[in-house]
Amino acid sequence: MRILLIEDSARLRGLVCEAIRNEGWKIDAFATAQDGRIALREGEYDLLLLDLGLPEEDGIDVLKSLREAGSQTPVLVLTARAAIDERIAGLDAGADDYLAKPFHNGELTARIRALIRRSPVTSMPVLEYAALKLDVASRQVICAGNEVALAPSEKGLLELLMRNGGKVVPKAKIEHAFSEFGDERSSNAVELAISRLRKKLESHNTHSSIETIRGVGYMMREVHD
Repeated sequence: MRILLIEDSARLRGLVCEAIRNEGWKIDAFATAQDGRIALREGEYDLLLLDLGLPEEDGIDVLKSLREAGSQTPVLVLTARAAIDERIAGLDAGADDYLAKPFHNGELTARIRALIRRSPVTSMPVLEYAALKLDVASRQVICAGNEVALAPSEKGLLELLMRNGGKVVPKAKIEHAFSEFGDERSSNAVELAISRLRKKLESHNTHSSIETIRGVGYMMREVHD
């Protein structure tokens, strides 16, 4: 899952980014509405975390323009504005949920999971491919009734492959999905991640395999006994 954060407080940006990454999710964070708008135009996000009190433009205006453009991306508003009429204004402008500052990271991540579960953008909240099941919100991976122990980044990689089961996922798409804005990744990072995931899945009867399509990318396919 990839999240966009628009928040002008450097301290809060750092705290939120840490909480998001601890869940195994990717996050791009910006301090201004202008940079956030550019990110929304150029990238694909599963959720927007939006501060209303931005310095050069009110977050409400960002939210309104997003909805007027037809975007259904879930929006969780983060703000110090506690008055009920201001909360109503945010919800009426198109916010899906509202979290007042200060907040606990546990509540933040729980609200994100709840939004993703009911989001029309995130199709198939429980993915199934061959003998594998992956709950998109809880990040639990199950095979034949047993939980598969994977690192957060490995679950993200598995989700991408499962969503495209039977189709080739280009290496460039995987690199983009698992990098954050401004990151530089080593050329063999994807190969290493695929190798680790393969080894962990091999100990389970998943009835699937991850194939390397040389020069193109990777594909998860079903394997029948």
